[in-house]
Amino acid sequence: MLNGFTCDITEVNLTTGYEMYNWAKELFPLNRSLTGDGVRDTLAFIKSHIPELQIHNVPSGTRAFDWEVPMEWNIRDAYIEDSEGHKIIDFKENNLHVVGYSLPINKTVSRNELDSYLTSLPDQPTAIPYVTSYYKPISGFCISDKKREQLGPGPFKLYIDSELSNGHMTYGEVFIGGETSEEVLLSTYICHPSMANNELSGPVVAIALIKHLKSLPKRKYSYRVLFTVETIGSIYFISRNLESLKRNIVAGWVLTCIGDNRAYSYVPSRQSDSYTNMISKRVLEDLREPYLEYSWLDRGSDERQYCSPGVDLPIGSLMRSKYGEYPEYHTSLDDMSVISPEGLFGGFKLLVSAIEILETNAFYENTLCCEPQLGKRGLYPNTSTKSSGLEVRDQMNVISYLDGKNSLLGIANICGVSYAYIRTLANKLLAAELIREVVK
Repeated sequence: MLNGFTCDITEVNLTTGYEMYNWAKELFPLNRSLTGDGVRDTLAFIKSHIPELQIHNVPSGTRAFDWEVPMEWNIRDAYIEDSEGHKIIDFKENNLHVVGYSLPINKTVSRNELDSYLTSLPDQPTAIPYVTSYYKPISGFCISDKKREQLGPGPFKLYIDSELSNGHMTYGEVFIGGETSEEVLLSTYICHPSMANNELSGPVVAIALIKHLKSLPKRKYSYRVLFTVETIGSIYFISRNLESLKRNIVAGWVLTCIGDNRAYSYVPSRQSDSYTNMISKRVLEDLREPYLEYSWLDRGSDERQYCSPGVDLPIGSLMRSKYGEYPEYHTSLDDMSVISPEGLFGGFKLLVSAIEILETNAFYENTLCCEPQLGKRGLYPNTSTKSSGLEVRDQMNVISYLDGKNSLLGIANICGVSYAYIRTLANKLLAAELIREVVK
């Protein structure tokens, strides 16, 4: 039991994929954006499950490095009505129908003029695209290409009941203390409307991870979990906490696109030798199934901000299907059928495995000079078989590398075996007093 950490990934049952899926199902209809009531309603839901959540409001116009917190946007209703009074698209049926941050409009237009207000995807004719215009507000609608081709001659009534005004950007933060001031950062975002894998998988997995972390009897590290808005939210948080982040953060991940049943993947932090990258690679290797390894050149979420020059935090992204790489991404097709209880639980377990490595990885050295006699300590099998011989070999490999300079994670990587297996072998050696921890 290294470092007193007792969690075994096979025993994790604090939450289930079905709970996470149901959380996502409740959150799905909310109209989230960079700001507004949808974000606050989402945070209220999270706080109902995590009472420790601290909610912060940042006024519009607040400077954050080269950026500025935008005005607050709220929308009550929107639709396009044909000449017979039929609503051909309706915001209340699907909130992706309106371009994010659209200005109010109430006018009648011809069929030709209507096209200038519409966005569709000819290569995905049944999908409603997700489109935003945060920093140069317009009035716009999104429609499936199939429905667009079926539009009659018009005229058409365009109606958007929205408001853009000075208000707040709102985000949530949870801090779970550990034995040291060193921190692990978990960051997810709550700024997209109804998309399941891209938007909601991250927050619901984060809720489950917070519950898991709180249940642990002992934590070496402290954990900071952010529910923020992508880009400007993380930039603001960094701008106000840069020095403490640089001083305390040892590892961390952006949680996004982690709820489907496809292959796992990761985008590494910009620092190629970061602790985060080592752990990401190990937990994916330990799955013993194919995964996709991207490079820093493939970045696209908030790892961009956390790893920017001058910030240089060791933050990567652990995912299932990477953002921008699966067909439903940023469309109405990214609905509740894209994620699953099994997919969400798989993503959750992946992060639990990463936390397990963080909490138990340490440096050890041998207590004896030269090779120990394992038989008299009950560590050598009475009968020799192929499987027992392999375990003895692995155990001797662990002994040979535990010289105070290699960590358990480093040895797992050298030997090409799972971290959990190395930890099991090290626990036996520790119980036999053949190794002792070296404090770095």
